[in-house]
Amino acid sequence: MTSPSSSADPALSRVPVSLGDRSYDILIGGGLVGTADTHIKGLLRNPRVAIITDETVAERHLQLLKNALDRAAIDSRSFVFPPGEGSKSIATYAELMNDLLDARIQRDEALIALGGGVIGDLTGFAAATLRRGVDFIQIPTTLLSQVDSSVGGKTGINAPQGKNLIGAFYQPRLVLADISMLGTLPKRELLAGYAEVVKYGLLGDHSFFEWLEVNGRRVIDGDAAARIYAVEQSVKAKARIVAEDEREGGVRALLNLGHTFGHALEAESRYGPHLNHGEAVAIGMIMAAELSARLGLLSGQECRRIRAHFEAVGLPVSVPAIPGIDWTAEKLLAHMRQDKKISGGKITLILMKGIGAAFSTRDIAEKDIRTVLEQELQR
Repeated sequence: MTSPSSSADPALSRVPVSLGDRSYDILIGGGLVGTADTHIKGLLRNPRVAIITDETVAERHLQLLKNALDRAAIDSRSFVFPPGEGSKSIATYAELMNDLLDARIQRDEALIALGGGVIGDLTGFAAATLRRGVDFIQIPTTLLSQVDSSVGGKTGINAPQGKNLIGAFYQPRLVLADISMLGTLPKRELLAGYAEVVKYGLLGDHSFFEWLEVNGRRVIDGDAAARIYAVEQSVKAKARIVAEDEREGGVRALLNLGHTFGHALEAESRYGPHLNHGEAVAIGMIMAAELSARLGLLSGQECRRIRAHFEAVGLPVSVPAIPGIDWTAEKLLAHMRQDKKISGGKITLILMKGIGAAFSTRDIAEKDIRTVLEQELQR
């Protein structure tokens, strides 16, 4: 796999998501928010949009987007919510829907999600349900949302019983992945996104994982060409999978590598500030690798190689101590049994037969899962 030159001027990359009459493009490059009018105007049936964002993103990027829309005489109004997982809730969804209806947003208008995964998921679900469906556009502002949640049409909100249990499959009309937005992110947020980047190498592309072993630091440290390449390879992988299996009936389940463990960690930590989604998924991928090795599917050498790369770039590889949280294997198993992918009472897991060779299974005994959880909680 060829690495981009760090001295090259990164060009705009276009990745199609092929879904028949619901196909759309993912555009990847720098400065896309400032030129959003040129990419969005031709998609709108009515030059009137509602921008949904959070307070942090609004302060940094909202005016830039509004200026671009103004140039094209696109009328926009904005709805701003608190940042964080707490806004991906039934209460916030109800508030947003009331706001949109009060603003008389019509079926031929569009919503724009300007933000990370929380805003993207919330906006997408609102678009799917407002007047039985309106168009929406994703402008993901974090590395995590650029390579994962903005692509593929999974939308939704959390419930008290668990994460993402209320939602719909609903595709956007366009995704603008502006890597310029990543320059304002704290390193912790970049690493959270990098966890999803490395996931694509682990689940189905050994050569991409090898490229990341060499170039992962460049992605995290801000090299524009490396970032575009990493985002491009990630969304190409996801676009291929989504085109084959839009509603997660088969191969799309591979995208959940690390997530069954990770969602349990998030739920037990009460979605608090001490453990974000990317960190939970990173630890979940380590757990999946350790379970794969325990079952003789993944070699010990490959398992150590995965852990070594995570450590080299700064991803967490063990469950953190969090004030007020008493981690136990049984508590995590209880959350895993509530996972939305459970079938026939059996926990669905994505494991690995090698780096780049993930597979889905429901045939793992709970005693083996418990053993790995106990092992990792003692590290």
